Amino acid sequence: MSIPAFAALWFLPFVLPICFYVAFTDLRDMLIKNHAVVALAVIFVIVGLFVLPPWSTQWTSLTIWSFSVALPPYVWHLLHIVTVLILGILFNAAGVLGAGDAKFMAAASPFVWSGDLVLVMFILAATTLAAFVTHRLAMHTALRNVAPNWESWNRKKHFPMGLPLGGSLAIYLILGTVYGS
Repeated sequence: MSIPAFAALWFLPFVLPICFYVAFTDLRDMLIKNHAVVALAVIFVIVGLFVLPPWSTQWTSLTIWSFSVALPPYVWHLLHIVTVLILGILFNAAGVLGAGDAKFMAAASPFVWSGDLVLVMFILAATTLAAFVTHRLAMHTALRNVAPNWESWNRKKHFPMGLPLGGSLAIYLILGTVYGS
């Protein structure tokens, strides 16, 4: 994995409660709350300054055609938010995903190292499949009575993506603490 183990270890205790909260509120209300998304972004901005201090790390460059830009890794990770948010807005406009899902993915994106993108996509795919099957099975069993007022039980055509999105970020950071570089 590309993510340094120490970075995953620093981010995990701050991010994990938000991941659980996002999964729970999306199951209960079919809504990812804005304050959770903002908190996730603020965690990266603050903790990221200590994990990836821009003044003490080697700058990396990106060259497109003849135009080259060199920035600290911290800034590149912050730019992930902008890129993913623009893509999320486009996917939301196309009806592919909800606005809360797009905002959560944008806020979660700086925690993902570029070299781990394929791994994160596999984690997200597996987590989404497992969450969907589990949610749909629970919806049609007595487990539904544990939380009978959850909005996600009543939505036949919609699925609470906060469950696999939060789970995927949590799994990625947990794996990063063990297998990180």
